[in-house]
Amino acid sequence: MGSLQGKRIGFGISGSHCTYAEVVPQVEKLVSLGAEVVPVVTGNVKNTDTRFGKGKDWVSKVEEITGQPIIDSIVAAEPLGPKTPLDCMVIAPLTGNSMSKFANAMTDNAVLMAAKATLRNQKPVVLGISTNDALGLNGMNLMRLMATKNIFFIPFGQDDPEKKPNSMVARMTMLAETIEAALEYKQIQPVIVEKYLD
Repeated sequence: MGSLQGKRIGFGISGSHCTYAEVVPQVEKLVSLGAEVVPVVTGNVKNTDTRFGKGKDWVSKVEEITGQPIIDSIVAAEPLGPKTPLDCMVIAPLTGNSMSKFANAMTDNAVLMAAKATLRNQKPVVLGISTNDALGLNGMNLMRLMATKNIFFIPFGQDDPEKKPNSMVARMTMLAETIEAALEYKQIQPVIVEKYLD
């Protein structure tokens, strides 16, 4: 597969706060592989403080790693379509809420706008899901996205089949290789993995 050197990659983060510690090292990895990473966040990421940390601290960390200011509005994300296109757009973590919106063509935050702009350019969008509802009502949205042209998934699986049987989370450590495959318009396989064994 190809190199990520010099690739312009949008990195969208939505509000799965418990997953940030797993995702932020993947941002660092992309930068270390020579990619230009353009960070994009939802309002929930920026403005919500949880037991997993303060929103502003996560934003500052991502800005520091990428060397770029966070894009946090629809207006700021829109130019990623015609004016300053991306080679690939990532959303990781992708919450069930954002997954539902994306699958139903709703664009009410910067991350979804960046993804829509990338699809408009017929470039790949890579999704790293983190949702308690993947095997519940959101299952149809997951399958709709899996069947959509130019959308690719970081391999994912049930993270706690006993206590949360509907929950599925991406194996975020496979992000870089998923992007490499997606840049060739291929889905890395297997896409369904035994996440709870990680």
